[in-house]
Order: sequence, then structure tokens, then C-alpha cells
Amino acid sequence: MSSERTEVQVRPGVEADLGALTDIYNHYVRETPVTFDTAVFTPEERRPWLLSHPEDGPHRLMVAVDADSQRILGYATSSEFRPRPAYATSVAMTVYVAPGAGGRGIGTRLYTALFDALAGEDLHRAYAGIAQPNEASVRLHERFGFRYLGTYREAGRKFGRYWDVARYEKDL
Repeated sequence: MSSERTEVQVRPGVEADLGALTDIYNHYVRETPVTFDTAVFTPEERRPWLLSHPEDGPHRLMVAVDADSQRILGYATSSEFRPRPAYATSVAMTVYVAPGAGGRGIGTRLYTALFDALAGEDLHRAYAGIAQPNEASVRLHERFGFRYLGTYREAGRKFGRYWDVARYEKDL
């Protein structure tokens, strides 16, 4: 039975997802420059992050699950853009797909559900930073109407080299 034929459901993330979400994120910490975190997290260390994304409001967490196995295939968030009050109508967007689940439209499903959930919120702009190179993420964000703003050159050092970060924005 091919896992690529299973149905994918998207729902808000819940506390019971914390272990699987931490595992997905830690994969990107260990194996890729996608996140500039350099040390893996325990689920307890990630709990404040999860709790900062309730089921309502502008900061949300959506999770894609395999309908048969209930395995988490990825997640997307809208998070605080900056901590100052004037930034309250802006959000930072992220999407992470589980290892082996890429190429199945998981990111598209997650962003579709997340932007639908945010439609009634008092939001003006969404922002994304994409460590380069990452053509799949660039295509996903452009498909959702994000516009390229510019690139921070050699903004972070990981795995013994410097990485650029392309910045994108979307009107909400």
C-alpha cells in the first residue's frame, strides 16, 4: 500500500501533537539550513512555542495528518512577527513538512487551511524568510501571493558556512 495514496486531513494543532511536531522540527535543525536553530529541542522545550499558537486569533498552528495512520505529515504556523505592539497586524509564516512527505502537496494544503483560518482576523501583512537555496519553499510562497522583498546576504552561519535569507511578504 502506497502512503502517497492516503487522504490528508488538516486540523488545528493540539498539545498531543507536541512530540511529533518536535521531531519534525528537529530534523530541520539537524539536517538543513532551513531553520537557524542549531541545537535540537525536547518536547518540553517546545511547549511554550506550541502554547503560543491557540486555535483562534492571529497566531495559529495547523497540522496535516495522514487520515489512516494519523501520522503528522507537516505543520504551518502564523506567529508574532515582532514583539512591539505596532506589529500586531503582521504575522510571520512558516511551514515544515515531515521527512519523506514532500512532493505531496502537504505545504499547499497547510497554507490553504491556515490562510482560510486567518481570513477573519485583524491582519494586514504576512512575512516569510526563506534560507537559500530552497526552490520548493520559494514556489510555495509565490503560489500563495507572496512577493519577493530582498535578500539578507550571509545572514546566518550553520554547518560551517553562511546562508542567505530571502524575504517575502503577502497582503492579507
